[in-house]
This record gives sequence, C-alpha cells and structure tokens, in this order.
Amino acid sequence: MRIARFAHAKGMSFGAVEGEPEAGPQGLTIAEIEGHPFGKLSFSGARWALSDVRLLSPILPSKVVCVGRNYADHAAELGNDVPKEPLLFLKPSTSVIGPRDAIRLPIFSKQVEHEAELAVVIGAPGARRADRAAAERAIFGYTCANDVTARDLQRSDAQWTRAKGFDSFCPIGPWITTGLDVSDLEIRCEVGRNPEEMEVRQLGRTKDMVFDVPGLVSYISHVMTLLPGDVVLTGTPAGVSPLVEGDTVTVRIDGIGELTNPVVPVA
Repeated sequence: MRIARFAHAKGMSFGAVEGEPEAGPQGLTIAEIEGHPFGKLSFSGARWALSDVRLLSPILPSKVVCVGRNYADHAAELGNDVPKEPLLFLKPSTSVIGPRDAIRLPIFSKQVEHEAELAVVIGAPGARRADRAAAERAIFGYTCANDVTARDLQRSDAQWTRAKGFDSFCPIGPWITTGLDVSDLEIRCEVGRNPEEMEVRQLGRTKDMVFDVPGLVSYISHVMTLLPGDVVLTGTPAGVSPLVEGDTVTVRIDGIGELTNPVVPVA
C-alpha cells in the first residue's frame, strides 16, 4: 500500500494512492483516510485524481535520525573509513519538505550536495530498546529521501548540525510504501536543468549497506526512543555532487517511486 499526505480544497488528509505509478500520475487516484494511518485504516469515501491534489511530505516526524557512511563506496569517496558501528546524527523536523518543494541554497555555503537515501518510517507503537524482530515490527513503511548537505560546512564544523540542518535540507516522499522488501533495491539520483537532460549522479543498491535496516532501527532505539512517524535515513551510495541554482534533483527507489525537488537560492 502507498500512503500519502496531501492538500486538497477542503484541507489536508492522509490517503491511499491507487493505481500503478508506472502508468504516470494521470492514472492514479487517492482515497482519503480518516485520521492518521497508524492502525486500522478507515476510509471517508472521498477520492481525488492525484493530479488534482498536492502531495506533501508523507509524514511530519518529531525527529529525523540519519546514518552516516553506511555505504563503503560513499565513505571512500570522501576519504573516510567505514565506521565500526552506525554513525548517527539528526536533522531537525523543520528541514523536512515534500515533493516539488524547493531546496533552498543557504548564503552560508558554497557547496551544497545531494544524498539519495532510503528512508524508514516508524509506525505504532514506536521502538525503544528493540531487538531485530521488534525493530522490524516497528517499521511502518519506506519512502525516498534526500539528505541535502552543505559539504563545506560539514568539513569546517566540528559536528554536522549546521551542514545538515538548514530549512528544506530533508526532502522526503512522494509517499510511504508498506510491505516492501528493501534488502536489494536500486537507489538512483538524477540532476539536470530540465526533464530531457537529467544526468545520473548516484546509482547504488540497498544490499550494499554496511548496516541493514532492522539492525539500524534496533541500534537507534537503544540510544533514543523512536516515536510513530519518526524517520530514519539509512545512508547514501557514492556519487554525491554539488547542486546549483536552477537544478532539479530526483531521487528514485525501486518499489517506492520518485521524489523531485527544484533548487533555488534563499530569498
């Protein structure tokens, strides 16, 4: 099932996306869910064509927990060793944006880069000191993410809060896919000035993660309680590179869909 959060003429709702994404957005509809999606789903009966609504970030997390250097090739391209245990950092909830929202280049950085990632969305009742089995049960679903990073600030600062935490530096979407086997999915990032001239910058597979998804959720839950709706970013494959004003960046993951965002300067 694909769960989206969307804006429509009467407000904002969660909904189940119906149809096959391969057919394009014109063939998709969205059925409104009453309340939140963590539990037994109840539908209101309202339904829209997907092209008639605006997709938002599929969840508003209390925190985004990220994992650094979880692909050996990415660690190597930045001259770093693979960590012996998961390397954790946080992105603030205010960094989260949705599909088609703009990534805003801050005036403080001269080198902002994309990082395509598989994102894990935690479901009810959350996870606290969970073993692998409990961690798997705590996973509600998966979505695409872009861990946008001010690389020059990451190098210059003693820690990564500023480099990773600017408003708009955590696009997620387009929806949450449930019941998906994520052990070996392709992750692709494309950047270009228009849809006809997109360049593949990153191309990796989730099987190459140093630490797998259940292991990461379990590990994090022994550090901090993961609440329903929290998001875990699982690391990025090699190929990170700069974004500039006028670019469009798309993260695409098998079985989930694609997340596209334009790049603009801070107003």
